[in-house]
Amino acid sequence: MSKKLFALVLSLSMVMTMLLAGCSTQNDNASTPPEGSDAPTTESTAPTGGDAEGRVYWLNFKPESDQVLNDVAKMYTEKTGVPVKIVTAASGTYSQTLNAEMSKSEAPTIFNVGNAAGVRDWTDYALDLNGTPIANELNTDAYNLYDETGKLVSIGYCYECFGIIVNPDLLEQAGHSLDEIKNFETLKAVVEDIHSRAGELGFDAFTSCDMDGSSSWRFTGHLANVEYYYEQEGAPWTEAPATLSGKYMEYFKNLYDLCINNSLSDPKDLSVGGHDPDNEFKSGKAVFQPQGSWTYGGDTNYVGSVPNATMIPYYCGMEGEEKAGLNCGTENCWAINSKVSEADQQATMEFMVWCVTDPEASRMLVDTFGVMPYKNAAESTNSFLAAANEYSNNGCYVMNWAFNYQPNVDELRAGMVSALNAYNADQSDANWESVCTAFVDGWAAQYAAVN
Repeated sequence: MSKKLFALVLSLSMVMTMLLAGCSTQNDNASTPPEGSDAPTTESTAPTGGDAEGRVYWLNFKPESDQVLNDVAKMYTEKTGVPVKIVTAASGTYSQTLNAEMSKSEAPTIFNVGNAAGVRDWTDYALDLNGTPIANELNTDAYNLYDETGKLVSIGYCYECFGIIVNPDLLEQAGHSLDEIKNFETLKAVVEDIHSRAGELGFDAFTSCDMDGSSSWRFTGHLANVEYYYEQEGAPWTEAPATLSGKYMEYFKNLYDLCINNSLSDPKDLSVGGHDPDNEFKSGKAVFQPQGSWTYGGDTNYVGSVPNATMIPYYCGMEGEEKAGLNCGTENCWAINSKVSEADQQATMEFMVWCVTDPEASRMLVDTFGVMPYKNAAESTNSFLAAANEYSNNGCYVMNWAFNYQPNVDELRAGMVSALNAYNADQSDANWESVCTAFVDGWAAQYAAVN
């Protein structure tokens, strides 16, 4: 699921029209483009008409959507004869996979550029999408990413939300209801009561909070948004700040402590991971899970196992948080490779337009992505996105995806994971200070490293 020195069009008010994640769940869109790439170097704008004779190669950022994308690709090839290849990077490996694939002669024609660092690193490989047929299909500009020259580097193909997913049935079995939970105080009371009775109930409060690569992004990226969002103090960032104050780390700590100390797994066991929080939630072993709207469908598919699952905000003890909503935004943004042939660019453009306009194809994609911000795409049926909209409609503020601005994201998060693991093993004041240092000093160091 980054570095920043350009104008990112992601205002809070625009985000409130959404949901919508995601993170994808990987948060590693950004990396340095390959040296000595043998990909074609043809520079051209995308043609707007005619039959495409090229190929389409989509390097997919969302592992949970792999099967659906392959089904859609097959449909398109059967209809048009245009070959469509889908390659899905394993969770947490998109940067490495993108570097490797872009070095090949038949490089991806569609790839993901989902944050500030990605724009900076890949703008030379991205076609300017301003005024193109696919950009003209959008119903909002809220999730588009531009470089400092105004070039439209990538466009959102879905948006997402994240927060705390809840199983209302288990909550009721424990003698509680969603109506009780209005802020951190009430959430804490419910969570600690459930955890204290886990043995008799047969389920616990939170799923495991693993800190291995498959799960740590939920805390070093998503939950860290508590600190970042409030650090903005009502003025959403448009570029990464050089430093953080750490003023709101106590609110991150409130919620983090609640998660790790009231879950299925001992905090001391979180560093090695291996628990499978998604399955724990789906199989009814826990009431709460920090997760996102992408779990509604796809491989994780909470719909069949917990059909009435809903989502509540990151209540953390902030004053006025009774009016908090969900964390809304995206890192899922399409870019077209400007280095491939003109025929491949046109074939790719036509495929993308078909994806968001064909009733059957867009229905399949919306069902896995949750929602797509295009005028003629199918309507969303994602209940988590519906919850986000309900909070917004009730006048609650949206927590925008400020974590997208993390500088040198992989290195920054590695330092955060290390500090959090030390704290998980021994929740001392000294170890918490190290966590704060990893957040604040780590941000400044990584910002300096990339600027």
